[in-house]
Amino acid sequence: MLDLSTIREGDSLPTVVKPPISRSTLALFAGGSGDHNPIHIDIDYAKQAGFDDVFAHGMLSMAYLGQLLTNWAPQQALRSYSVRFRAITHIGDEISCSGRVSEVFQENDEPRVRIELTAANQNGDVKLIGEAVIAVY
Repeated sequence: MLDLSTIREGDSLPTVVKPPISRSTLALFAGGSGDHNPIHIDIDYAKQAGFDDVFAHGMLSMAYLGQLLTNWAPQQALRSYSVRFRAITHIGDEISCSGRVSEVFQENDEPRVRIELTAANQNGDVKLIGEAVIAVY
């Protein structure tokens, strides 16, 4: 359980770092998500589309950010979650997910926190930014 009395604006959530993206990662995510877009799994298709190689599903990094949130708070406390995709995640990228409490507030008589989210690779290149609102019990 989160304790509202210990949460402050500016607090950081524990970082989640995922292993480098591999072709196996993409194949497993495609199977699990049902997203079999060939740009993510077929190198010939990706090259024909003008890319050097396949690249990760944006939703994979979004799922990693979701894991950051649910590692910190129970899933039922999540009130909203959104992201914006900033850059392609390539094979070999190691995604680091971070979050920071940007606001502590009350809505509908429920204490809540707003979390700023970032997913970046090992070079610090930001792949996704986002925001979540979590109820604090």
